[in-house]
Amino acid sequence: MDNIKIDTAQLKSFNIYTKTSKKKAAIQLINSFGPFILIWILMYLSLDYSYWITFGLGIINAFFLVRIFIIQHDCGHRTFLSNSKARAIIGYICSIFSTIPFHYWAKSHHLHHSHNGQLELRDLGDIDTMTVNEFKVLNKWGRFKYRLYRSFLVMFILGPIYYVVIHNRLPMIKMDVFKNEKWRLWLNNLLLLSLFIGLGYLLGFGKFFLTHFTIVVIFSVIAIWFFYVQHQHEEAYKQWMDKWDYLTAALRGSTYYKVPALFNWLTGNIGIHHIHHLNPAIPNYNLKKALSENQWINQYVTILTFWESLKLASNKLWDESQDRMITFREYYSREKLGLV
Repeated sequence: MDNIKIDTAQLKSFNIYTKTSKKKAAIQLINSFGPFILIWILMYLSLDYSYWITFGLGIINAFFLVRIFIIQHDCGHRTFLSNSKARAIIGYICSIFSTIPFHYWAKSHHLHHSHNGQLELRDLGDIDTMTVNEFKVLNKWGRFKYRLYRSFLVMFILGPIYYVVIHNRLPMIKMDVFKNEKWRLWLNNLLLLSLFIGLGYLLGFGKFFLTHFTIVVIFSVIAIWFFYVQHQHEEAYKQWMDKWDYLTAALRGSTYYKVPALFNWLTGNIGIHHIHHLNPAIPNYNLKKALSENQWINQYVTILTFWESLKLASNKLWDESQDRMITFREYYSREKLGLV
């Protein structure tokens, strides 16, 4: 796979979209937190009638939590607002709602951006993906464990819940740059625990946790699905460090997830993921403009609609010989023919 070559002036032209706006940021805070809190209250009250009403409202509110999380995500990228103290405060408040720790997650996410598609670090801020050659040499137990990990139930339901509820509570990254982040993570856990116990005491532990956990679970599924679609498409980019290229990883390694306008709004334009990876300093509220004024960039990117994205759930292994993701069925068919 040849690396993408783009004129430096064209790349620098994206810098104009990194300019933040207090007005746009304020509007987004209002139209994200406002509906979320209102629907949360309705969910809590609806438990006296039927959980199915609560669950239906929870689906809607999970998308508003995605929108809140994108604000947190932007603040972690040192964008959304120009004032660093305001960013830190807003990002931390968002993290209380999302339950995803602000500082710790932001640092791991920076590593994802700087190493996106590098096979040596595929388990850091990414979905672990084996190559065909790695899967080939596994014994039956090893293959079973990987197939279980990549199963629909684990990848898109149990895995997201584990990631948001448990994984983000533990300082599991052992790199030296995370040593000073551990205390922040434990402090965040203590704050969340204290807040949830306090709210549970005031509102009733059962009703409070059923309301909020419903939102968090659905939110986790939506968030992981978007992340999966953005980096696990068939024509993705995965390469060893000595051959890795940032620009190619940003554009070929990320999709343009072309979802309906309402869902694009609810998910903070994160479907415009190729431009986000090209320049993470662009706040989410400027991504749509950056895309509309630079349509030429789409020639390098995999564009997916929602219906097209559903087939990506079957992508399981990275085939280095073809530079693409393949399914287990395709792997086993080729293995029988002695082609792997």
